Amino acid sequence: MQEVLASFNPALFRGRHAVVCGASSGIGLAIAQGLAGLGAQVVAMGSSPAKLLAAGKQAASTGIRFEALDVRDAAAVKRFMDSVSAIDILVNAQGIARPGAEWEEDEFLNVMDINLSSVFRLTMAARAQLQASRGSVVHIASMLSYLADAQVPAYTASKSGILGLTRALAHRFGPSGIRVNAIAPGYHVTDMTARLHADPADARRIAERAALKRWGTVEDLVGAAAFLCSPAAAFITGAVLAVDGGYHTG
Repeated sequence: MQEVLASFNPALFRGRHAVVCGASSGIGLAIAQGLAGLGAQVVAMGSSPAKLLAAGKQAASTGIRFEALDVRDAAAVKRFMDSVSAIDILVNAQGIARPGAEWEEDEFLNVMDINLSSVFRLTMAARAQLQASRGSVVHIASMLSYLADAQVPAYTASKSGILGLTRALAHRFGPSGIRVNAIAPGYHVTDMTARLHADPADARRIAERAALKRWGTVEDLVGAAAFLCSPAAAFITGAVLAVDGGYHTG
């Protein structure tokens, strides 16, 4: 992480306020820690109080405020956003996958709600603060925004939907000076991919397809998020940046 942060001005986001959803672990937590490491005041949200407690104990989480939030609860989302006076950066990193089970309608709809509908819900609820700051929104898409996996139809559909939603929000919010972009990770070592990464054959197969011949880490996504939220990306909106080591083009 320190090598990534050293690429930026250490005060890049000083005085800026960031809200990161899906930040109890994995990609969301790494981005929250990265933004905080560059000076932002960060509120990190997740659905698991136990995971939030553990995340808050990490040294890199110093200064981050962790809050529990069910992103499926529209009233709770509105209450939370109304309680946040300033938002310069919003990161939507929430997401789940339920391999096999997503072919059942209830689970399909639950995954779609968390992975896609809640992204719309949170972004719209934060619109007033983002407009006041002429802020930046980053959504976490996936290589499955471009590809397909028969085990996770809802995850595939939701991450494909993130592309369309990112572009639509970029045009809806653009006149107010709000930028909306997305990052599409590939195979990164997280709790969600732990089973695949632990299998030597699967881990090797996935690494071999990538142009860089390795798995990604969550830290590999921090620089992309920081760039998209920074003044260096002032004329970038509606874009999707693949951070997958070249996997989806392999």
